[in-house]
Amino acid sequence: MEGPCLLARRVKPLLVIIFPTLTLMANITNAELVSYSTYGLSSGDQISITVFGEEDMEVETRLTDAGTITYPFLGEIRVKGKTVGELQSFLTSELKGDYFIDPKVTVRITEYRKFFVSGEVKSPGGFSFEPGLTLEKAVALAGGFTQRAARKEVVVTREENGHLQERTMALNNSVLPGDIVNVKESFF
Repeated sequence: MEGPCLLARRVKPLLVIIFPTLTLMANITNAELVSYSTYGLSSGDQISITVFGEEDMEVETRLTDAGTITYPFLGEIRVKGKTVGELQSFLTSELKGDYFIDPKVTVRITEYRKFFVSGEVKSPGGFSFEPGLTLEKAVALAGGFTQRAARKEVVVTREENGHLQERTMALNNSVLPGDIVNVKESFF
């Protein structure tokens, strides 16, 4: 039988090989999931960019009103409308070759831009977006409906393809960053 010390010496090298491999597999899976996101970045979103093993390339920044960021080596980049996955792929291809051999770039959203609630709610204003937000939750964040609120007339103004679109929506519909939610007044 092997003693605990001999067994530990045999297991430790295995862990050194297996753990980084599992970590790399988890990062690939995470990157693949991000690339399927359809959320387009826009002014006010805050993002974090890291390049594995390169601390000097770590940046946390907010998109400007023009939808741009400044990144080391690359300067000012227009990222408005790109998904996290698209930006990750773009940065990887731009950094590969001239600057790094095989950069492992990770992009994540650290804070979404605000959405706004106005009209017949108790505390109108701008609120921090969180994934999974519905109109009903947005109204709750704004203090709930006033007595005069038309609960079935919630109008959402949303930017789609560069144009503002206005539509009446049900309370179980999703709210997106940048949306303007307007609760109309009831006449009855």
